[in-house]
This record gives sequence, C-alpha cells and structure tokens, in this order.
Amino acid sequence: MTDPAIAANGLRKSYGDKTVLDGIDLTVPHGTIFSLLGPNGAGKTTTVQILSTLVSADDGTIHIAGHDLATAPQAVRATIGVTGQFSAVDGLITGEENMLLMADLHHLPKAEGRRTAAELLERFDLTEAAKKPASTYSGGMKRRLDIAMTLVGDPQIIFLDEPTTGLDPRARHTMWQIIRELVTGGVTVFLTTQYLDEADELADRIAVLNNGKIVAEGSAEELKRLIPGGHVRLRFTDPTTYRSAATTLHQATRDDEALALQIPSDGSQRELRTILDHLDTAGIEADELTVHTPDLDDVFFALTTATDLPHQPKETTR
Repeated sequence: MTDPAIAANGLRKSYGDKTVLDGIDLTVPHGTIFSLLGPNGAGKTTTVQILSTLVSADDGTIHIAGHDLATAPQAVRATIGVTGQFSAVDGLITGEENMLLMADLHHLPKAEGRRTAAELLERFDLTEAAKKPASTYSGGMKRRLDIAMTLVGDPQIIFLDEPTTGLDPRARHTMWQIIRELVTGGVTVFLTTQYLDEADELADRIAVLNNGKIVAEGSAEELKRLIPGGHVRLRFTDPTTYRSAATTLHQATRDDEALALQIPSDGSQRELRTILDHLDTAGIEADELTVHTPDLDDVFFALTTATDLPHQPKETTR
C-alpha cells in the first residue's frame, strides 16, 4: 500500500498555558485536496507551520511523502511548497525577478531557472506583467505569482494557508481553477480556508478543527449529513393524488393548504430512491420534488459553537 502524502498522529502544540493542538490525527492521500476548517484561533495556521517544518510540535509523529519529519526535515522540505496567508512576493522587484530569485534559492542552473520562470509565468497568465514591479499587481495577480513561486521547486505537496483571503469573486474562482489543475497534475494540496463554499467546492475531504481537536472529518456530503434538518418536500397540484401520497408516506408531515408533504431525509441517494420507490409502487407521481440539505455553514456553526444556530437549509429542486 502506498504511504499517504501526509500522515500525522497525536500532534500537540502549546504556547505557554494555551493548548493550540491537543493530539490531532491527519491523513491525506496523494493527489487529493484536503481542507482544514476552523474558527479564528483554532490552530489551522499552527498545523500548517508544523507540517511544513516551520514550527516544531511538542509531541506527535509526522510523515510527509514517506519521510519522517523528525529525522529527515530536509527531505521533507525538498518535497513541499508553502503559500502562507500573507504573500511572499517582493513588491520592489518585477514578477520575473521574483521568479528568478526563487530559482536561485532552489539552486537551479541559470538557463533552467529562466526556462522554469518563463513557463510558470505563462501558465499563470503573468507573462505580460512579468517586467512590471509586483507592487503594481492586483491582489489576484499577486496570489497567482505567489503560487507560481511556490511551484519553482516542483513540490509534490503544497500547503495553501487561506490562499484566497481578500480576493474578489472572479479572482477566487481563478484561484480555484489553478488549485484543481495542480491536483490534476498529481500535486497534493493541503488547504486552510475561511470560506466554507471554497472547501465545499474543492476538497475531497474536510476536517473541522475546534479548540485544538478534530471534531469531524469526511467529505462535504458526509459532514452535511451530520446535521439534522434535512428533508424531501413533495408538492402536488391534484388534491386526490396528494391525499394518496400522504396515505402512502406515513412518516410525512402534511401541508394541506400547499398540497405538500415533507419527509425527514439525510439527502442521500438511497433515501431518495426509497421514497420514489414507494410512490412508484402506488402509481403516484409528484409534480415537484425538492431536496433540502444543510450546507457547510450549518455544519461549521453546529460543530464550533456550544449550541446549534438557527439555519435555513439550502434547496435543490429536481
């Protein structure tokens, strides 16, 4: 069996009397996007700093790309790239000069460094701006340059710590596409974000960090099913058909005025098929079927606050 890209067990970190990480475990398979969510101060950045060798853990074991971080930190550093919350771009020099500086830091021969810089600037649509000072770049351009600089060393694993903070919606979507392309190319991405829709859109697996502990982990759909409130709503235009459906689906809550039935459901394909099979067997067809499922906002609030906050489930009409 191939070792995971990232395997961390029992990570602990304290600053003074404040425990930031309280024995967390993380496993990230190769070629996937793993997202770590949590409120401010939950320990997301500390986790990235530990996994990327910038900060030492107080306890725990870490293997990155098969290398033991405790005994082979240089081997780990050779396989990873890090883009932090704040851009590492030097605004006093041009985009191209930033890239060439990274090539020098990676000890690439001059010709190879220039070729790599040119290829990455083109890949990130920065060729036209390459000769301009980076201080003149927009926020989205600086972020693209930041990631391009990270890729100079051809890392297998990239840590992106809130990479789209402060970007406008168009720039965020551009960054999402870049992240998807990285993974398609075989890179593993460890992503922290404040944007729940970003994790929902990108991540193969999501872990929620709260008070130094992982309080839930799974795919976006699995996490959404942890939260109650999901249901299927069936609406009818014919009163006779509506009454027949109400008789067939005993667990449904009736809305006689709207001719609608509401059935508790986790939104899974299995439960939906069961409901439709009951209707098909009775020869009943609904005029409208709507699946209501909690979203990641609901999951986040429920898992990171003492009491579940009121929420309005999202609807998908089919």
